Amino acid sequence: MQSKLEKQVIETIDSRKEEICSFLQKLVIFPSVTGQETEIQDFISNYLKDMGLEVDMWVPDLDTLKDHPAYVAPDKSYKNRPNVVGILKGTGQGRSLLFNGHVDVIPEGPEEAWIDPPFGALIKDGRLYGRGASDMKSGLAAMTMAVESLLQMGLKPKGDVILEYVMDEEQTGNGTLAAVMRGYRADAGICCETSSMHVQPACLGRIWFEIVVHGKPAGIQRRYEGVSAIEKGQEIVKAVANLEAIRINEQEHPLYPDNLSSLPCMVCVFEAGSFPSAFPDTCRLKGSIASLPGEKTPQVKQEFVDHVQAYCQTDPWLKAHPPEINFVGYSGDSAEISPGHPIVKTLTDTYQTVTGQTPPVTGRQGAADIRYLINYGQTPTVIFGPGLTEQMHANNEYVIVDDLITATKIMALAIMEWCGVDAD
Repeated sequence: MQSKLEKQVIETIDSRKEEICSFLQKLVIFPSVTGQETEIQDFISNYLKDMGLEVDMWVPDLDTLKDHPAYVAPDKSYKNRPNVVGILKGTGQGRSLLFNGHVDVIPEGPEEAWIDPPFGALIKDGRLYGRGASDMKSGLAAMTMAVESLLQMGLKPKGDVILEYVMDEEQTGNGTLAAVMRGYRADAGICCETSSMHVQPACLGRIWFEIVVHGKPAGIQRRYEGVSAIEKGQEIVKAVANLEAIRINEQEHPLYPDNLSSLPCMVCVFEAGSFPSAFPDTCRLKGSIASLPGEKTPQVKQEFVDHVQAYCQTDPWLKAHPPEINFVGYSGDSAEISPGHPIVKTLTDTYQTVTGQTPPVTGRQGAADIRYLINYGQTPTVIFGPGLTEQMHANNEYVIVDDLITATKIMALAIMEWCGVDAD
């Protein structure tokens, strides 16, 4: 049952549909591939200032970050790649709420793979297309427009509202880590990642690995004297696939009933050989393993190493010449809060108020920056956003416009319910 004020907020956001879509289009048009976040952050910073928010814009310092246990080394400099945080100070005696989202996107890939330009932000048949439309600029747009809509109505939250726009999420997550280390925290948080409009109190962990397999060199004419690293690499691929099958059978979590889709553990890159007529004596495999909430990253890594090494004991060559196993690149812990946490109930209630339906409460089948907010930032955080999970990193990526507007309404009412509001 909508209160009179809630109905007015919903009607206001409906009346702003074109403005909200236009704001998202402006975000998508920026080609903010990881490493190129400067221009979009300048735009967001100026927009928040025009809204009347206090703005903190800074470049994360790698020397400070690298001492943190959750730090992941980036492969690009952070020069001119700022974080932006907008702070709306509460009028007093309300709970604080933090919104989090990332501005960087993955590369668009070949333009011929797109029906429309990847940064064109075109709207067709109720969908807004472009790289980052779902992952996750629609989430950024919804949280920004939710706050702006309340302010335009003269409604000011009693508790502080913090809007985080972070860089370098796709490769490391250090942007959110930097915000945590800068002291940003709240009584609760909403990460506006892709969730397909599900309310998600948990996320998976994701760990990248690299395995180097050595064969025995030989001339191509005397190949029978060598040991092919390609053939031995294929054995390691089997070992990794076998571990995936074991984990799917043995691991369990109530928010992840489908382990087959939740627990990928696979080799995704196979590099071997150097010339079409040269014997392949080295092979490099790259891949990732997912972990469920409750699993500790060091233990998952050790389980992976132990399994591959045990498998190598069944092969005479690999037993005598074990592969090199390293964990390089992305390493994100799993994280969760209780499905019964008050912020989950707030989102569930406001979802029901807006749509008349009960939202699915699920675990996110991917890593997310809530791991920093929950594990290090003392901010219990739930994931909720209009982006479609299946559209993450997809060619011809899109978000459904109606989901964008609905999510904006839900977030606005969540601010009202969680923080309380005063009217001018």
